[in-house]
Amino acid sequence: MSVPSEATTAAPEPVAECPRCQKPLPLCICDSVTPLQSRIALLILQHPQEQDRALGTARLTAAHFANASVRVGLSWPSLAKALGRPVADPARWAVLYLGSVRAADLDTDSDVVALTRKGEIADNQRTILNAIEGVVLLDGTWSQAKALWWRNPWMLKCQRVILNPARPSRYGRLRREPRRDGLATIEAAALVLASLQRRLDIAETLHASFERMLTRFREVQAAMPELAPRPAPKGRRRQFQRRKRS
Repeated sequence: MSVPSEATTAAPEPVAECPRCQKPLPLCICDSVTPLQSRIALLILQHPQEQDRALGTARLTAAHFANASVRVGLSWPSLAKALGRPVADPARWAVLYLGSVRAADLDTDSDVVALTRKGEIADNQRTILNAIEGVVLLDGTWSQAKALWWRNPWMLKCQRVILNPARPSRYGRLRREPRRDGLATIEAAALVLASLQRRLDIAETLHASFERMLTRFREVQAAMPELAPRPAPKGRRRQFQRRKRS
């Protein structure tokens, strides 16, 4: 009887993932998600190359709201198609796209700033922001967010907004951002939804979820580094992120 010259190594069992957040189960915190009511709907458009399951927050963000959804793709013919509705008025929606504009360079101390198509502060900020019925977040790296912006011309019919966060992203060393206004998707959602609705509880709940996710990541990183590898030095930078993520 012949004896194999090399020992056969069994392939590791695949780790199951959560069907809700799509993270490996050891990284999932869905059982601690607190449902939130929001009069403002949320649509997260995720670039298809956004593959960061470990540190992504798009699906975790959406899990908090009944009127939030995540769509993966590069382009949609209209806001209605992206939402999966027969009709949707983009004029009643805002799209968060930072681009080259920095709130710190503008004469404002507001958390959320409405811009004109020229990238300038719009007049009648309160009137514009109070009329918003939904917010579009772009989930991906800076270049991916730019691709989503340019490949969906219907976004120009939406009200463009930018953020003016009081602190940098909670990602810290796990994911360095090139700008102070570069946030995780969940942080961007927390700031824009809380500010537009004057709902501190929204920001507190989303930030608490994000902190639990980061704590879980660090715990798993220590025990199971194959599931939560140390992030590589960032040659790519994220728009919010946001993750933007799972």
